[in-house]
Amino acid sequence: MTQQSTQDWKSRAEQLSIRKGAFIGGAFVSALSGKVLPCLFPGTGTLVAEVAACDAEDVDRAVRVARAAFDSGVWSRMAPADRKRIMLRFSELLLQNREELALLETLNVGKPITNALNGDIPSAANCIAFYAEAVDKIYGEVAPTAADLTTLVMREPLGVVAAVVPWNYPLSMTAWKVGPALAAGNSVIVKPAEQSPFTALRMAELATEAGVPAGVLNVLPGYGETAGQALGLHMDVDCVTFTGSTEVGKLFLQYAGRSNAKRVSLELGGKSPQIVLDDCDDLDAAARAVAAGIFTNAGQVCNAGSRLIVQEGVREALLEKVMGHAQVLTPADPLDPATRLGPLVSEEQMTRVLGYIEGARRDGARVVTGGRRVLAESGGWFVEPTVFDRVDNAMAIAQEEVFGPVLASIAVSGFDEALAVANDTVYGLAASIWTKDVRKAHRAAKEIRAGVVWVNCFDRGTMSVPFGGFKQSGFGRDKSLHAIEKYMDWKAVWFAT
Repeated sequence: MTQQSTQDWKSRAEQLSIRKGAFIGGAFVSALSGKVLPCLFPGTGTLVAEVAACDAEDVDRAVRVARAAFDSGVWSRMAPADRKRIMLRFSELLLQNREELALLETLNVGKPITNALNGDIPSAANCIAFYAEAVDKIYGEVAPTAADLTTLVMREPLGVVAAVVPWNYPLSMTAWKVGPALAAGNSVIVKPAEQSPFTALRMAELATEAGVPAGVLNVLPGYGETAGQALGLHMDVDCVTFTGSTEVGKLFLQYAGRSNAKRVSLELGGKSPQIVLDDCDDLDAAARAVAAGIFTNAGQVCNAGSRLIVQEGVREALLEKVMGHAQVLTPADPLDPATRLGPLVSEEQMTRVLGYIEGARRDGARVVTGGRRVLAESGGWFVEPTVFDRVDNAMAIAQEEVFGPVLASIAVSGFDEALAVANDTVYGLAASIWTKDVRKAHRAAKEIRAGVVWVNCFDRGTMSVPFGGFKQSGFGRDKSLHAIEKYMDWKAVWFAT
């Protein structure tokens, strides 16, 4: 793969073919209403394309197609070895079209092109390959029963799975849902965030090219209050898997109760603490992890380490190092391969983040670096990396999910206070602790109420390890073999012998 310049990427963007219809039954179709939704490039605020805006009628059409495909057995009863082969080919096609997919992602959400090219797209392909390899390793059981009985406990796919995915990692998050759901034998309907339909649409087309039968993987662009709600309320959708805000996640629980009691799994918001104790013997490593944990993807990460809980003895030294990392992260054109920090996804999101920054100032927190919109002349939605000191954990900046490059530093006097502050949140997605005391590390891992706890590191992960949260960060797990469990059910079959 040759190194491409900013101009190369911009030239390719001008020539790019963007799929603009919903993908239903193996073909692109317009929304029945004829409505479209505008997709803007966050780097300039300009229109890239208008994509079909699906609503309840389109959802009903897609569900009928997905149900027919499931009931026909064309995928659900296909030999596991054949499904595995097709999914491996699907993964290969994602990699073969890596540059196109990376560019689509950058144009949709402003992700730096280098990050999309070397991170998001290979990650999605790896996810599909992981679940392809799992297809023929899903076993049932023979239960211990009386001698005149043989009892099989079999695992079966749920049926029609609706995957409602966010805009911060559009292709990766879609793969996290699609991979295990397809591996289990389900038909899937993806509802991408209205800001980011490009890669999901192209992904479904590549899946069909790989051999996934028509109707098994469908994509419905649209707004949450129309297409998303219709999926949640549909009587023939068996499962909704959602990643996004806690507010919307709670709506899907209501939709399930109002309709057919469909399965729901949720990966929601976070306010992840990074605890640094005064016995940390590598403040440089801690500072790098703290900065990466909040500024990666412009802070638009569900498990972003947005709360730095630091023992007073190392607070000043650590903050100085974190500020050094923040100040060299200059927001820039996401189509420039040298860019490490891109824009926020939308003007609405930028306004929201700047509102939290101003609110924290009013509450008495102190900005030690950043705190402003930059590159306004570009038309893009850029906010510089921002660090607040002297934050009280009761402040909004410490309690609410900002979803931007904003770090709240909270000073504590000791280990017990650090644990109390870490748990003093409605969220429980992730956390980290930096200490050389193994006893404190083990105690923190046990007592912090979070789905992931890192010790002397942050945001490490592979497809083989489950990811998900406690409390209002949701339930159910993405990644690992455990994710397949969400998309299957057990059936007991008794034979009299």
